[in-house]
Order: sequence, then structure tokens, then C-alpha cells
Amino acid sequence: MRSATLLLALLSSVAASSAAACDLERPSGLAPCTRAAVDRLPLSALQVIGTHNSYKLAMPAEELAAHRAEDPAGADGLDYAHAALTTQLDLGLRALELDVYYDPAGGRYQAPPGALRRGYASPPWSAGDLSRMRAPGFKVMHLHDIDFRSNCVTLALCLRRVNEWSRAHRWHAPIMISVNAKDGGGGPGATAALPFDGAAFDALDAEIRAAIPATRLYVPAHLLGNDINLGAAIARHGWPTLGEMRGRILLVLDEDARKRELYRARAATPAMFVASDLVEDDTAILVLNDPLMQRERIAEAIAAGRLVRTRADADTREARTQDGRRREAAFASGAQFISSDYPRPDPRWPGYRVAFPEGGFVRCRPDLSVCTSLLEPAHAQ
Repeated sequence: MRSATLLLALLSSVAASSAAACDLERPSGLAPCTRAAVDRLPLSALQVIGTHNSYKLAMPAEELAAHRAEDPAGADGLDYAHAALTTQLDLGLRALELDVYYDPAGGRYQAPPGALRRGYASPPWSAGDLSRMRAPGFKVMHLHDIDFRSNCVTLALCLRRVNEWSRAHRWHAPIMISVNAKDGGGGPGATAALPFDGAAFDALDAEIRAAIPATRLYVPAHLLGNDINLGAAIARHGWPTLGEMRGRILLVLDEDARKRELYRARAATPAMFVASDLVEDDTAILVLNDPLMQRERIAEAIAAGRLVRTRADADTREARTQDGRRREAAFASGAQFISSDYPRPDPRWPGYRVAFPEGGFVRCRPDLSVCTSLLEPAHAQ
């Protein structure tokens, strides 16, 4: 009798795990995890994990140590790195972040001072990347003076790799790419970054459209339709379904109020959604990065039909202290996009990782009845 009870418990556990692990990108076809069922889910019902500063490579140890001598906390915040974008996409991540610098003439950022503040006897780039740094176009870096090493040094290269991956995996859940338009002086010895103005944003949109075809790029006009603003469109129609969004890529400008207004004020049709930290008529996506302190604001934004991006960790603090509270708050918040620096654990702090409890990086939000209904048959066994 005891053996039968244990067997029944094991079978129930397996069934529950199978339902919980329903792959929204490649559903098994076994009820309730069918393609028809998951394709009816609205985009707002999804929750995906991605990376923060997705392009970033590690700083060399000598340079990080030099920066730590000047700014220990700042150095801790720079002490992380990511795999190539396509490796991240292969892993299952569906949210990326790119920091871009305006370089219309080319070569502006090819000679950084580095954290040692003495420049480099030979360029700190491969021959191919040096050629790209010298060419006109947006560059992708974290800090253009000291933390400049990147998996893809130009925006065109980053987007081309994402687009090629998307074309080869047409079933994927939509990929959200947040974009920070970086400018400012930098530290000693650095060339000042060019400011973003209307012409810079026109050029940025042009690079996006050149890299990602219109059939794959999901832009605000698609959501807006004939409505007066994005808020009205969401209230009237909601977000498109997963079935409609498979194989699509959307970009989101994550910037301060001045740059947001510059971007919106142009006559051109935008290639990017404009994020805010407030529910506004023309804002469809909010960036609220602290799920502990901003829990109520995230809930209000989601109740208003907006999508939200938040962060599970920041500045390596949670990994160093093995503190999962922010991660768990992000999961529970219902935010659709959760960024982390640790989809895979850092060997130095192996106890911290950001993946959903049931496994993977894409799921239906467990706080929604439309999502829990996918689990009910298994839980009933």
C-alpha cells in the first residue's frame, strides 16, 4: 500500500512538473500545452527573463583593480560579463539591452583611456572590431572611457546577429531590446560622447530599420492602429497574441524625459517604443527597475494594460550576498520583462542565478487565471 501511495505521489509530481514546464515557444501538443492554447495568450500574459547590458565583456583584471582602487563600489558594479547575444538567445533569454553612442563620422571612440588612464600602446580591439570602430555608425559600449569592451561593438552588428538568429528560429517568443542613448563627458582622457538630438535619433531609427526587416520589427504604429494614442489602443484592443508576435523583435528607448521628448517630437514614424516610469497616454511600456520599492507602481502599470521591465539584481550586489529577495519580488510582480546579469551563475557566487522556478526563461505569468488554467488538469490528478 505504501509503495502504491509513493508511486501515485511520484506520478502526480511528474504530471505537475510537465504542466508547469509547458514550453510556450515549442508546446508539446499534449493538453493543456497545445499550440492553439498558448498562441491565444496576449503578449501581456508572458513573463520573460533577459540580460542587463547584454553586450558587455569583462574588464581585464588589472584595469578593474585600478578602478577599484579609486571607486570600490563602482568597480563591484562593473564586475560582470555576458556571453554572445546569440548564445543568450540559444539559452532562451528573450530580453536584451544595448547602450549606444552616436558616431556619425566614425572613429570617435577608438582610443579610450582605459581604467589605467594612460591609453593603449596598441588598440584594445581585434582588427575587425577596430575597423568597425573607425567606421561611421552607432557604437555599443557600457562606459566609453573604461568599460568599453563589447560582444558586438556596433549597433548594426548587434542587431544583425539578433535578426539572423530570429530568422533561423521563427517560432520564438518576441525579443524585446531596450536601448539606452548614451552621452556625456566620461572620465579623464576620454573623448566626450556626442549628445543625442533629433538628427541622431533619425539616424538611430534608420540603423534599426536597416538591420531588422519590417516583417520582423514590431513598432508602435502596429499597436496604435487607428486609435488616438497607445493608451487608448491598449484599452480598446489589448496587446497582440503570442501567435501574432512569434518571430518578432521590438525595441524600447529607455531614456530620461528630455531624450524621450526629443525622440517623440520628430516627424518620422518611430522604430522604437518609448519607455517611461509613468502610465501616460503615449507610453505602452514602463521601466520600473526596483520590484521591491516599486511593487505598487508595477501593479498599477500592469492593471492599466502596460508592459513593464524590471530588474532581478543590480551592481552585482545580489550575487555577492546570495540575496534572492529582489529576484523573487520581480517574479511575483507580474512584470513581463525581467533583466539580470545572472541567467547563469557566476562561478565566484554559484548560489545565485535567475531562472524561473519551473525552469527556463519564458513562461505564462502564474498570477493570471489564463495561465493557471494551463496547469489545472495536471494539478487535479
